[in-house]
Amino acid sequence: METCFDGPDLGQRCRSGPKPRGRDLLITGIRQMATPVPGDGPLYGRDLSAIDLVSDAALLIRDGAIVFAGPEDDVLRATPDADGLESLDAGGRVAIPGLVDPHTHLVFEGLRTAEFEQRIQGRDYLEVLASGGGILSTVDKTRKAPPEKLYQNALGYARRMAAAGTTTVEVKSGYGLDTANEVKILEVVRRLGHEIDLEFVPTFMGAHAVPREFAGETERYVEYLLAEMLPSVAQRRLAEFCDVFCEKGVFTPDQSRRILSEALALGLRPKLHADELSSTGGAELAAELGAVSCDHLVSVSERGMDLLAGNRTVGVLLPGTSLFLGKTRPAPAREMISRGVPVSLATDFNPGTSPLLSMQLVMSLACSYLRMSPAEALSAATINAAYAVARGSSVGALAPGRRADIVITNAEDYREIAYFVGSNLAWATLKEGVVIAREGTPMF
Repeated sequence: METCFDGPDLGQRCRSGPKPRGRDLLITGIRQMATPVPGDGPLYGRDLSAIDLVSDAALLIRDGAIVFAGPEDDVLRATPDADGLESLDAGGRVAIPGLVDPHTHLVFEGLRTAEFEQRIQGRDYLEVLASGGGILSTVDKTRKAPPEKLYQNALGYARRMAAAGTTTVEVKSGYGLDTANEVKILEVVRRLGHEIDLEFVPTFMGAHAVPREFAGETERYVEYLLAEMLPSVAQRRLAEFCDVFCEKGVFTPDQSRRILSEALALGLRPKLHADELSSTGGAELAAELGAVSCDHLVSVSERGMDLLAGNRTVGVLLPGTSLFLGKTRPAPAREMISRGVPVSLATDFNPGTSPLLSMQLVMSLACSYLRMSPAEALSAATINAAYAVARGSSVGALAPGRRADIVITNAEDYREIAYFVGSNLAWATLKEGVVIAREGTPMF
């Protein structure tokens, strides 16, 4: 199938078949280019706010990668064949790196609007889970759903993410909780990665909850996960990471350690849902195991923060989840930053606790709710989020040698992205030099 679109800035561009890459493109007319300054790892402390701002900028893209990024006059002087290149006039807008969402639960069936109403009436998350709701209600529906239905659901959500400037998305399983259904979910993630113009990073999360058939027998479920689920996922090479919900009433630190150690032996790098509802030592475990990221951290201990900082494990903060759950105390972002934890941001998109698809809105919440600066929020949603999914050397910054993942925004100053709460300022989203969304309309 061929898709074409017209426009005075884009000219006519056509795509035939999935995953077009390798385009050469010259982007001019950038009023302000705002990008984190990449180093040899995730940014922390003062470096988190070290944004490089270039006025009247341009970008030269060849084979889907950035070749030059800087003042327009300098880029044009370095591009002798500029007149023969396909071009895009940004029209005096602001360009930032493509947004990276390092924590989502994209593949599922069924929304949980009734549970949303229950929480408004005063029931907390663990009460809902204990009564058979929460994750388990989504598990029931997801198990019954055919792969095509799950694919179409996820495709619709991914389109909305791309329209809001997201170019890389981590996707966790965890709504199957048995071998066949966990494999089904991860195969949907693989299909998404093959067929549409976003990058999907797959994470196995069989340890998301204990399914109904193992109720009251968490240890027996852990043994089943170790003996059957993990090997099946690893043999099929369906995931890069393994995540565990290390929390009171779910999986203990010891059980989490066993699962993640076995996953690491099978080639899946560790991640953790940790210290969300209570301080359980999850951050300490993440540091011990050398986890790529440790997520939530609303109740993280001081020792946990120091260990994460020393290990350079990325702390993924999810302010949308805290807000949606009605929590008045979010993750201690300012203290984490002052202690040297590399902080990133994510939507935690899921049907129960964060039906949030926009990383732009997450950046707004990070500023108003976590007290992060707009510069810190930008770095946390780009370069540090990329490190949280082991993509820190290829995406997350506008610099030569990196993939041309770019968002051109309807802004005059990059701080407007967080300032206009709930607005979608993305004018064009590019993945490796290909426009995948324009003015709120996805191209896939």
